[in-house]
Amino acid sequence: MKSASLVRDIIRWVLGLLLLWAAVSKLANPTEFLASLYAYQLPIPRDLLKLAAVVLPWTELLCGLLLLGRMWPETALTVAAVLFVIFVVATGQAWARHLDISCGCFDFRIFGLDASRSKVIHFLESVGFAFIRNLALATAACFLLRKEIVAPRTAAA
Repeated sequence: MKSASLVRDIIRWVLGLLLLWAAVSKLANPTEFLASLYAYQLPIPRDLLKLAAVVLPWTELLCGLLLLGRMWPETALTVAAVLFVIFVVATGQAWARHLDISCGCFDFRIFGLDASRSKVIHFLESVGFAFIRNLALATAACFLLRKEIVAPRTAAA
């Protein structure tokens, strides 16, 4: 039982840290983030994309902090799962349309890494990899959410 709990804790920490990294990357470069949203060529009005560019990083930041702090886990995991599903749809449509764009999710320059100089970083920022990563993250968030909902109810019974 302890190993299953440890695995869930590790997954929660990974989700929380990735959400924090994504949020800080976007908050540090809001203009670049908005440009990356435009690059997806979504059939969404620009004003709505501007609103998303403002709200999304703060939502990711709050959600990541809640996951790391084990506060409101059901709410944090629900929001995380919804975000990751939205990211799956956005990156999936971009990948299907063969858009050669950066996903806009994470800024590797924080670590001194540049996509223009590294094929590995370019791949990690690609929409194809972002689609697969977001699918895995959505699955992980849903797995944790299911455990969060089922575990307290079975413990109370």
